[in-house]
Amino acid sequence: MPTALRLLHALSPEHRDRLMSVAREVSFPADGQIFEAGGTADRFWVVRSGTVSLYQQVIADRRITVAQLGPGDLLGWSWLFRPHTWDFGAEAFSPVRAYEFDAGEVRTLFDQDPTLELSLTRTVGAILAHRLETTRAVLIEHYARHGGSR
Repeated sequence: MPTALRLLHALSPEHRDRLMSVAREVSFPADGQIFEAGGTADRFWVVRSGTVSLYQQVIADRRITVAQLGPGDLLGWSWLFRPHTWDFGAEAFSPVRAYEFDAGEVRTLFDQDPTLELSLTRTVGAILAHRLETTRAVLIEHYARHGGSR
């Protein structure tokens, strides 16, 4: 999947309009925590401006940034799959503006339009496949450089 795949652009205009009907605009300050691994995943975002760092905590006092997300990128997918807990942490690297989507409201849209659910799930799946490849490469590079030590 090319890195240019953006959630909102991948949807049909009808599906995009339906999804955007439940969006709200939010912002996060630079260095602001957006969510932590293990927390309840009850929403997701599409970044409008700024940069978000996705990270994995590898030991208590050490974390690895596995991705940098920018305008147009999906932030958060764990809301879509049980047990609905975050697998990574996310922090605003710079001031961030985003569209926020409440997972419950989106699931209500899914009940009304199963084709929206299929389209959104397939698009998120494609984004996840790319992120998995990227994360694996980052972790391999990190451990090759550091020999698996701190």
